[in-house]
Amino acid sequence: MLRHEFQPGRLIAGVFLTATGIAYAGDAAGLWRTDWFAAVPLMVAGLFLAGVTASLTRAIRRRRRAPGG
Repeated sequence: MLRHEFQPGRLIAGVFLTATGIAYAGDAAGLWRTDWFAAVPLMVAGLFLAGVTASLTRAIRRRRRAPGG
C-alpha cells in the first residue's frame, strides 16, 4: 500500500461531516430532535476550520522544505 501525506484539513472536514450525519441519524432514530437547519452551522464551521488548518499546514510544510531554513 502506498503511503500518503497526512492532511489534517481533510480530517477536520470529515469529522464535522460525520457529526452532521450522526445528528440527523439520531433524529431519524427518535433519540433526539434535530432542526432541519442544523447542518448549515456545522458544515460552515467545519469547512472554515478545515480551510484554516489546511492553510497552516501548507505554510508550515513550505517553511520546513525551504532551502537554508
